[in-house]
Amino acid sequence: MSWVTGVGLTSFGRHEGKSALDLMALAATAALEDAGLARRNVDGLVCGYATTMPHIMLATLFAEHFGVQPRYAHAVQAGGATGFALIMLAHLVVAGGAADHVLVAAGENRLSGQTRDMTLQTLAQAGHARYEVPLGATVPAYYGLVASRYMHEFGTTERDLAELAVLMRRHAGSHSGAQLRAAMTVDDVLASPPVALPLKRMDCCPISDGAAAFIISREPLSAHSLRIIGTAQRHSHQHVSAAADLAHYGAKDSMARAMAQAGVELRDVGYAAIYDSFTITLAILLEEIGLCARGQAGQAAAAGRFSADGELPLNTHGGLLSYGHCGVAGALAHLAEAHLQMTRRAGARQTAREPAVAMLHGDGGIMSSHISLILERTR
Repeated sequence: MSWVTGVGLTSFGRHEGKSALDLMALAATAALEDAGLARRNVDGLVCGYATTMPHIMLATLFAEHFGVQPRYAHAVQAGGATGFALIMLAHLVVAGGAADHVLVAAGENRLSGQTRDMTLQTLAQAGHARYEVPLGATVPAYYGLVASRYMHEFGTTERDLAELAVLMRRHAGSHSGAQLRAAMTVDDVLASPPVALPLKRMDCCPISDGAAAFIISREPLSAHSLRIIGTAQRHSHQHVSAAADLAHYGAKDSMARAMAQAGVELRDVGYAAIYDSFTITLAILLEEIGLCARGQAGQAAAAGRFSADGELPLNTHGGLLSYGHCGVAGALAHLAEAHLQMTRRAGARQTAREPAVAMLHGDGGIMSSHISLILERTR
């Protein structure tokens, strides 16, 4: 058993002059304060990766920078799913007795620390080194292919995808830390410049600077500690050219096993935090997990099902699409928001209902790696 006892999240956007380590330290300091712990209490540390600081020992590098000497330290790489992979690893480390308080820290100055072309070139390496990368494809291009196939298979339209972008922007509008807050409409999304058709600019998440950090502990430390009750992963492929089916991925299996471990069903879930690097990513994951029927995610969003006052609030901070995306910490911002919502500390964004159970799902690569978490609020 383990508990999320502390949360730290920076604003996302441009943090001029801040390195990846600087941003991680800001979030880690906030997480320790939230947990009521000091640096000397940290006996475990897990980090992801930072494209702007490709150090081969990022965990121990950050430990030195932050002034902690953990008895367990590890770094993980699983693309966009890395954030939730870190939480799952910290959970297992604590449950296994290797540490009592694991600091999970991730951050990157991806917006200010490298050029747009450098970012695109780095991320494109998710493609096959022989059969995809030499042809010049980018991550948006890979997801454009996925979107085209999925739309053909299930009847999803560009307007359906736009509804998801509008929902995320509406949620971000009430969060002071979000990178993109200006109101927009479905027509604005449809009129935005093409990036990799059918995906347009507003179907894609922005590049950001930012960081997030958490404390995962063996015991609850305060009234705002949440219990991790289910975790699971599924890795179906690495390269989109090797995917057996561009309409079905590993999200369903991963989430089903996490929920089975937690002993909950879909009807028990009161909050959803789902990875949304592109609108098509969010649509596929919502539908594959079973939160709406195939081809219906956009219509469900338009009908208010996923609004803050709806049946199942979703990414109420604005998600990757509007809060921003700074690499590993991008998905962790989803967890930060879920934690605030479940502990009634979200302020003006607080959902109408009190979620006792939350589901979180992250995707890495081109729908390649899937990691699911279930959190529970106990009285």
